[in-house]
Amino acid sequence: MLGKKLVTAQKRGETRALCLGLGMVACSMMMYFFIGITIVPFYTKSVWTAETMCKVLKANINDKVLCANSEGSEDEDIFPYPCLQVWVNLTASGQEVMLYQTEDTLERNPKCSYVPNKSDNSKEVKARIETIASNFKKYQTFPCYYDPGGTQTNVILSRLYPPKGLLFAFLWPTLMFTGGCLIIALVKISQYFSVLSAWQ
Repeated sequence: MLGKKLVTAQKRGETRALCLGLGMVACSMMMYFFIGITIVPFYTKSVWTAETMCKVLKANINDKVLCANSEGSEDEDIFPYPCLQVWVNLTASGQEVMLYQTEDTLERNPKCSYVPNKSDNSKEVKARIETIASNFKKYQTFPCYYDPGGTQTNVILSRLYPPKGLLFAFLWPTLMFTGGCLIIALVKISQYFSVLSAWQ
């Protein structure tokens, strides 16, 4: 009687472990799919792949401009803010080009180097932009990214999804997939030895 209970408990444990392993594999595949349709296209579309040094030539704050809203966005997404324009000397080619914060900044408003998030407090936005401008004037030489193919003549300060960020994004689903496969393999090995011992 005790033997039957032990066998039943063992089978239930194996079933739960197998479900856990399959669930981990399924979740990791969903994460791979999500990363593949969200992060990977932004990474492959970016042409600013080469790193060089940039030296600030001028950093000016112009009058307020309207945030250029993307297609399909509502009118309420448009908001005024001071336009910071940073021009740098590109070490790789010696050209005078405009600097943008990220690839997204260029798409949102090509006239400004920095596009703040929407805020009801215009004083905070103005103070933040003035702080950024003073930092550029203080730290005049810094690494930046440019397009080695020459299709984009401007440069960006940082990439939205650098190679390290992409590898980090794939790290967790890879660990989950490996753990799920390991659990499934251990359950199958346990079942194999159980059948083998039963035959003996």
